[in-house]
Amino acid sequence: MPRARPLLTLLAALCISGCQGAIGGADYAPQYDFSEFFAATDGRTFRVIVSGNPFPALSTAEFDRRLLPVMQANKPPRPRLTFTYDVPAEKPRPDYRLVLVFDSANDLTAARVCADQIRHQPAPTGRFYVFAVYCRNELALSQTTASTLASGPEDQRVGQLLGQLFLVLFPDFPLFWNSRRPFLMH
Repeated sequence: MPRARPLLTLLAALCISGCQGAIGGADYAPQYDFSEFFAATDGRTFRVIVSGNPFPALSTAEFDRRLLPVMQANKPPRPRLTFTYDVPAEKPRPDYRLVLVFDSANDLTAARVCADQIRHQPAPTGRFYVFAVYCRNELALSQTTASTLASGPEDQRVGQLLGQLFLVLFPDFPLFWNSRRPFLMH
């Protein structure tokens, strides 16, 4: 057993360092379909709307500028997408987008986020806390929350958290039972 103690200590340290961030529960609309997300974003840009700033020492523009490459570096492995803040000249139909709301109001819903009715906490929480919603037009297709302590956008905990958040927000496996084809998953 004496040899196991350093191994157990190492495992505990890894767990503690890996558990500093948390992903909240996820919610998916019955209309969520990874193949739709893949078709809309593979080899294309995918618009991100950022609302709020968890780092008061940074201007909103500076935070947005520094966050984009962190999102890109931790994007999902599939599809091959490029995150962008660029707003198209004409609103696309369907309008697919990822909305990241930092320090969201406690009663903010995904439906309101997709309807551009975003509200924030009255004061910053002091954490990197984000409410993430994947929207198609005014419909919220998926949503989750994530939180960690971080010193800035480039903090490795932010990148790790975003990587996990994207995997939860855009799962590539069937989520719902298909009653028309009960023995086929998709």
